[in-house]
Amino acid sequence: MLDELSAVNLGLIEQATLRLDDGLTVITGETGAGKTLMLGAIRLLRGDKATKGLIGPFHHRCEVAGRFVTGERELVVRRSIDGSRSRAYVDDSVSSVAGLTEATKGTMSVVGQHDQLSLTTSRGVRSLIDASLDRAGLSARQRYAEAWSGLAAIEDEIAAIGGDLRAIEREHDSLTYQVEEIDTAELAEGEEAHLEATLTRLRNAEGLREDVADVLALLGDDGASRSMDSARSSLARATDLDADLTTLLSGLDELLTRLNELTGAVAVYASDIDADPRDLAEYEDRMARLNELKRKYGASVEDVLTFRKEAAQRRDELSALLLAAEDIEDRLAVARAGVADAGEELRRYRQASADRISVTAVEHLSELGFSEPVVEIVVDPADPSSFGSDRPTIRFASSRSLTPAPVSAIASGGELSRLVLALTLASGAADAAVVAFDEIDAGVGGTTALSMGAKLSALAAGRQVICVTHLPQVAAYADTHFVVTRADERASIRRLDADERVDEITRMLAGLSDSEKGRDHARELLASAGR
Repeated sequence: MLDELSAVNLGLIEQATLRLDDGLTVITGETGAGKTLMLGAIRLLRGDKATKGLIGPFHHRCEVAGRFVTGERELVVRRSIDGSRSRAYVDDSVSSVAGLTEATKGTMSVVGQHDQLSLTTSRGVRSLIDASLDRAGLSARQRYAEAWSGLAAIEDEIAAIGGDLRAIEREHDSLTYQVEEIDTAELAEGEEAHLEATLTRLRNAEGLREDVADVLALLGDDGASRSMDSARSSLARATDLDADLTTLLSGLDELLTRLNELTGAVAVYASDIDADPRDLAEYEDRMARLNELKRKYGASVEDVLTFRKEAAQRRDELSALLLAAEDIEDRLAVARAGVADAGEELRRYRQASADRISVTAVEHLSELGFSEPVVEIVVDPADPSSFGSDRPTIRFASSRSLTPAPVSAIASGGELSRLVLALTLASGAADAAVVAFDEIDAGVGGTTALSMGAKLSALAAGRQVICVTHLPQVAAYADTHFVVTRADERASIRRLDADERVDEITRMLAGLSDSEKGRDHARELLASAGR
């Protein structure tokens, strides 16, 4: 059960805490006082969308919390809303809204005036029907969802192909040629720099040969080497006379060694200089090949290789599409047939569920003041969609003497209110531990209102029913009664004792809480409900 419900800065409510009991709880108050705000708190606690409009004028943040007690288990959930975001908490731990919804799943059900509108739409009626599907029906719905998902996947493949198979084949052939052209070139990263250096050397071989010959002449036996040898001989003789020159002699020996090595390296380089025109032509052709590939595919060899990788990936994707396209029409036909079969199976289960709801709804309506009501829920075939291949509608007549008509054609708000309650009960949507009704008694009065109060009281046996109402006949059946009052822009809510209930029901009956005749009528109404 919902043991406690609290709200801070929720609309006009600065702060309120309701301690709730089992049975039927009603919330009453003047029009515009804010009676429905606490049901708004319940909606938030079950994970409904939070909006900035819920934040009151007393603080920058709105917060609602609820404590649920089932046996020895206690669950505390909380929502906090500010101007930018909503936060959820489960047992004081941070949670996602989806986690909060899962934690309270099956605990609370809220039925409001907007449910009258949902009865006029196929989607709303379908939700009502699906709420009462048996296990076999739920399995059929799952099978349909899987069939629809499979069909959607194939249609995505078709969309990816785009329907122009020849264009894809042309693109595939072009990519294949591009990849093969690059592969044939056998490019390597860093090759371009090496090639440019080689070409520079080959193009200038004659000049290099002359320059290197000059170097060898200057370093060789008739050049620096000869002078260094002479210097070494002179320094050696001097070292024989003065041992302090030994270090200098060693340094000169190192220079001679390094000079000989350098001269040898230059000689090797000179011998390797090749001016064969065939080599130059080969390297020129290779550079021309690289430049042609760069012109087509990128500014550098690295860019060309990147292009090749992406082109190969796209080619492989197109290969898979072309392979899939070979049998896609067959697979599409099979998937459509599967959706059709699963849809028809689901429609039959929905129709069976709709028939059960119709029978039970008529029983409830009979107890709500209708003599021979007619409720027909028809699940007609329709084009497949993600919801199924059916279109359910509700037709209603308050008496068998009348022709059943679509719910949208029903003029009486009182009839709609009772129909919503009857269908909610019949579909099992009111089987949760906590069921809240938000002014579904619009347009109801007199004896019918008493019947609705009795129906809500009976529903509250073994569960909590919370009802926002403007009807004294419904309020009289309450086990717990709260009233919302408003002073300027601030609303407050409090629990009524027995005498205060008489005052509030008198106000609801006559608009004058101090009317003695009204108080007598209120006491009579309370006594009648008690019986």
